[in-house]
Amino acid sequence: MKVFDYVRPASVAEAIAAAAAPGAVYLAGGTNLLDLMKGETLRPDRLVDVTRLPGLDRIEWLGDGGVRIGALVRNAALAHDAAFATAYPAVAEALLSGASAQLRNAATVGGNLLQRTRCAYFHDPASACNKRQPGAGCDARGGENRLHAVLGWSEACIATHPSDFCVPLAALDAVVEIEGPAGRREVALEALHRLPGDTPERGTALAPGELIVALRLPGEAAGFAAHARYLKVRERTSYAFAVVSAAAALRLEGGRIRAARLALGGVAARPWRARAAEESLVGVEAGEAAFRRAAEAALAEARPSGDNAFKIELARRLVRRALALAVAGTPARIPALPASPFPSVAGARHDA
Repeated sequence: MKVFDYVRPASVAEAIAAAAAPGAVYLAGGTNLLDLMKGETLRPDRLVDVTRLPGLDRIEWLGDGGVRIGALVRNAALAHDAAFATAYPAVAEALLSGASAQLRNAATVGGNLLQRTRCAYFHDPASACNKRQPGAGCDARGGENRLHAVLGWSEACIATHPSDFCVPLAALDAVVEIEGPAGRREVALEALHRLPGDTPERGTALAPGELIVALRLPGEAAGFAAHARYLKVRERTSYAFAVVSAAAALRLEGGRIRAARLALGGVAARPWRARAAEESLVGVEAGEAAFRRAAEAALAEARPSGDNAFKIELARRLVRRALALAVAGTPARIPALPASPFPSVAGARHDA
């Protein structure tokens, strides 16, 4: 591992000043960053440890019924917060489907948003990767790419974003609060992650030195709590990233869909909000015909980036399954295997 400077600031302002130095990165839970450093995928000159910054580890309920989540709240703490799991059950289920319990205890909300792709060519310093080294090329294009992107990819990069948490956040119009050298600003979660285009090294909308300080979910999003699910297809039962995932949230009246939210994971360099599919669902009777139209709309722009055409049909089927389960209603208990598309024994109550 490369030698680096270590700084532990006492305030957000000090952290931003420390991170202004070239080669500086923020350190929170470290569950992704430290692995990348050990493998020399990333070689920062300075770590700015933000884990002790005051006020960033709180869950605060807002006047509109929404919630503000500090960037240093641990994934496990948020998933097991009874009020949060009741209001935003699909988000809690997504959190519990990611990684192991030990990692969820260490990982932070802000860090989860910024985790890097799990593309093997990005992680291997001996491989060509435009995301790691601009202009180097993309070995994934002619390599092992069955798990790579089918939406929004470019010739420069076909990697996918790995987060489970971000998928229902994108569906539910989450907003990210950011502080940096130019002051404070907000970005929709849906716009935080960038598609690769010709500059895959720029994975997010963050400017140098900017720090995520909080995440907000609007009160309106809690109105989907009765019919919201997150489903994830993975190559082994647990501790695996999604091959494809889907978050579906509906409002129903008399068997008809009055509002719909839908996003996909594992298919692009960012969580993929399926707005055309949402529009196709509004005002129609909930049923298989509507779900099929929505699935076709969600994947209308999909195309293989390699040996991964199967992901397109898999995603269509998962969209239909997620919508059907959302119509059936949010279960009183989170499944013992969270986000599994297959029936399982119920686990902890959402409001326990």
